[in-house]
Amino acid sequence: MRILAVNVNTTESITEAIAAQARSAASDGTEIVGLTPRFGAESVEGNFESYLAAIAVMDRVRSYPEPFDAVIQAGYGEHGREGLQELLDVPVVDITEAAASTAMFLGHTYSVVTTLDRTVPLIEDRLKLAGLYDRCASVRASGLAVLELEEDPAAAVESIVSQAERAVAEDRAEVICLGCGGMAGLDEQIRERTGVPVVDGVSAAVAVAESLIRLGLSTSKVRTYATPRPKHIAGWPSAAFADAGRTTGHDARI
Repeated sequence: MRILAVNVNTTESITEAIAAQARSAASDGTEIVGLTPRFGAESVEGNFESYLAAIAVMDRVRSYPEPFDAVIQAGYGEHGREGLQELLDVPVVDITEAAASTAMFLGHTYSVVTTLDRTVPLIEDRLKLAGLYDRCASVRASGLAVLELEEDPAAAVESIVSQAERAVAEDRAEVICLGCGGMAGLDEQIRERTGVPVVDGVSAAVAVAESLIRLGLSTSKVRTYATPRPKHIAGWPSAAFADAGRTTGHDARI
């Protein structure tokens, strides 16, 4: 099987880290393809960048030329999963929902440790929309920007561990979810320091995607995520659609 792991930002090194984490969790015979959007922000840390990333991710996935069996949207709390589900006939797994749902098998409550405080409401809203918020003890911010996770890994670990420890001690969390795709690979270090299970969203999403593929299941198309109605789409940004249907410039038909 082939699974696309799509980064929501345009930083190639983060895409590589996400793909590496996904491969470490994948079963033998599963091919992981890391994809980076063609346009967008170098990191996604707010609503504007998140909505831009939603379009960029859909653009990148729709223009991927080879067959694939599932898609992982590797952005924590980001918009766009619903659009991908409408566009595709294969399972779409968001790392926010994969991490939280996995955590609920492991403890009564879970906490998310993320990057900047401004991203906390986006994550809370995504968890509420998915029906996963009732057992969320807290969403805590480490205060680090996404790109700082790569620039100073030692400081990043200390900041994330500190918030994870507070989540366990003060918020009564029994499981910690890593609230950023760029935190891939930090789970073992945090587990050693906190003594509780730590769920990496990318790894959890791989396990969920593989399970759905093996079970022959995908998104229901009867109502909410029905395929978009055929219509003219003006100004679609990807040149990959320039020859799709009747087009003018970057216009396309879906």
